[in-house]
Amino acid sequence: MLTGKRAFISGSTSGIGKAIAGSLAKAGAEVVINGFGDQAEIEAQLETLNAISKASYAAADMSKATEIEAIFEDLGQIDILINNAGIQHVAPIEDFPAESWDAIIAINLSSAFHCTKAAMPAMKKAGWGRVINIASAHSLVASPFKSAYVAAKHGIAGLTKSVALEVAELGITVNAISPGYVKTPLVEAQIPDTARIRGITEAEVIRDVMLAPQPTKEFVATEDIGAMAVFLCSHAAKAITGANLSIDGGWVAK
Repeated sequence: MLTGKRAFISGSTSGIGKAIAGSLAKAGAEVVINGFGDQAEIEAQLETLNAISKASYAAADMSKATEIEAIFEDLGQIDILINNAGIQHVAPIEDFPAESWDAIIAINLSSAFHCTKAAMPAMKKAGWGRVINIASAHSLVASPFKSAYVAAKHGIAGLTKSVALEVAELGITVNAISPGYVKTPLVEAQIPDTARIRGITEAEVIRDVMLAPQPTKEFVATEDIGAMAVFLCSHAAKAITGANLSIDGGWVAK
């Protein structure tokens, strides 16, 4: 389906991004993964991907605009851009470190702007492109103690709509996927902090905080998000643009 297309997926050495990279590779796309992690694990991921399609690794730090610009200059044509990189910090607003706010906005929101800006000229020249921003149910609703994350994800929703309107007549679609809670390393890292802040056990965090808003009472599977990304890249999804698509077990339907 995606043979001949080249995809860059930020934050794809674990979690949602890793699943999307695998799904795009299975659909025939060449994939460029990006993210932090153990070098041996990254090499193992590349070996798995290269057994399916062509794959490479780009080490750009998504918090630094200059590194993003440099890596896109080196990569050249990118047909599919998945803005997925993200971090999290959980704290009451009065205790929220300013440096954590700055880092979350830089990686979760500003990196999507910089990557999209860098990828767009080549997409326009080709007359085809797919930009998929991995947002969150928190792009539509809020939770306490996540001021920076919620602000960044609401920003992603707005960025998606604005850029989609700019390129609607150029064969380029721009959409957001908004998952509910997915059991990724990012989410697992929140559990002890949330338990401490709320004064409850980690099991209660999973049951009463994370899964309580999701009527299915199940974590969203990373593979399901990967499948949605592949569909949005397909010809069948050419009329879908500027959309914020929930995959959250019914969370925002309530």
